[in-house]
Amino acid sequence: MDTDLIAPLDPGWERALAPQREALAGVGQQIQARRADGEQVLPAPEHILRAFRQPFDGVRVLILGQDPYPTPGHPIGMSFAVDRHVTPLPRSLANVYRELETDLGIPPAPHGDLSRWADQGVLMLNRVLTVAAGRAGSHRNLGWEAITEAAVAALAARDAPLVAILWGADARRMAPVLGAHGGGRVGLVESPHPSPLSAYRGFFGSQPFSRANELLRQAGAAPVDWQV
Repeated sequence: MDTDLIAPLDPGWERALAPQREALAGVGQQIQARRADGEQVLPAPEHILRAFRQPFDGVRVLILGQDPYPTPGHPIGMSFAVDRHVTPLPRSLANVYRELETDLGIPPAPHGDLSRWADQGVLMLNRVLTVAAGRAGSHRNLGWEAITEAAVAALAARDAPLVAILWGADARRMAPVLGAHGGGRVGLVESPHPSPLSAYRGFFGSQPFSRANELLRQAGAAPVDWQV
């Protein structure tokens, strides 16, 4: 088993993902084999399961993306985020900031550190948690999809307010899962992905941040301060 995938998780996530332990081991073995063959797997080992170290019970907004940035040094285990020192920003993140300014008037930050969102219970999760350097989408069908679907279903099944922001086709496929497990209680905000290839097809102007806050208010929860 790849030890990258058995690092301590938040206790809530440990319970929620317990049925996926065998699947995690299988993905870990495949990653280990790819590394042995010389593949550079991203993100760094300590960041692969970073999302599941965030408190399960504290999640109130889920931002669901596709897979990690394929550029070495960019992915850090939180979808769309990068370390504070990374410049220039990935174009998808720059588009997220552009929409944030249009939606809420918050100027683009000079860095890509989104930990302030995470501190407020915003979980930034990709459908696929690893990628080969330079090859976007290269770890699809490795086994991550079943694991992250189980994570999404577990969040929806809690008796707690949840808003899911689904960016891109891979993420939007989780809408039925959220509905089925959330009993109609999960607020959904869906749009195309903010990548340069699709941002002009409906991401720009989708107002995900104000819509998410309104859905939180309707559920009796406090809104997120989306300042970065």
